[in-house]
Amino acid sequence: MSENAEIAEAAELLRTAQETRKACAPIRDLIGETDIDAAYKVQGINHEHALASGRRQVGYKIGLTAKAVQKQLGVDQPDYGVLYADMMLGDTSDIDTSQLIAPKVEAEIAFVLGRDIAHADVTITELMDAIDHALPAIEVVDSRVKDWNIRITDTVADNAAGALCVLGTTPRKLSELDLRLCGMAMLNRGEPIATGAGLACLGNPLNATLWLVQKMTSLGQSLRAGDVIMSGALGPMAPAKSGETYEANISGLGSVRAVFAGS
Repeated sequence: MSENAEIAEAAELLRTAQETRKACAPIRDLIGETDIDAAYKVQGINHEHALASGRRQVGYKIGLTAKAVQKQLGVDQPDYGVLYADMMLGDTSDIDTSQLIAPKVEAEIAFVLGRDIAHADVTITELMDAIDHALPAIEVVDSRVKDWNIRITDTVADNAAGALCVLGTTPRKLSELDLRLCGMAMLNRGEPIATGAGLACLGNPLNATLWLVQKMTSLGQSLRAGDVIMSGALGPMAPAKSGETYEANISGLGSVRAVFAGS
């Protein structure tokens, strides 16, 4: 089988897994464990398919920025995926677990851009100036690969395991925050299930966001005013269960809740 055929087959397997809610075998079996370029080609095929089917892109998510998450998944570098309008939820919106395979939750800081960023050599100060505000967020991640048996090429191909994003409603300007020291605690039934801080996200969520901007603009893609950027996990992921509520408290940003509806 040719490389292009293997990439196309991998993309179809992931689409089918998402549509049927039945996980597939690892994609690395087709494209290899280290060929990240091939993995992004798989992601790209499914992105074009999503746009053709009417989905609307609203931003990007950065994955694998926390060492704890990298350790969980056995990888050592960030990745990115695309956010679509139908992935974005408000605080306390009901989440239907029947539409997911094996969801997990992680607390993050979301940035909303106030202006376009179109050049790859953007500086950290230009990036800060382009960000309109930050929000507390919970990302619901979901692997279309069976049992989360993934390596870097699996998760890249799988749109960085993106599923849903729950955004809080307390926007804050960057000038009000020390992002590096923003502490995070995620609770379930009043008990902490994950803790962390901005330091866990490549040292600062802005570092992760700068990596994304440089990556995307080097590929000829501009980030637009209004884009949402999920900057990466502040701590380890936790499994999500039907009927449970998960609350993330992030110092300086407030709280946000992901509510998984009961069956």
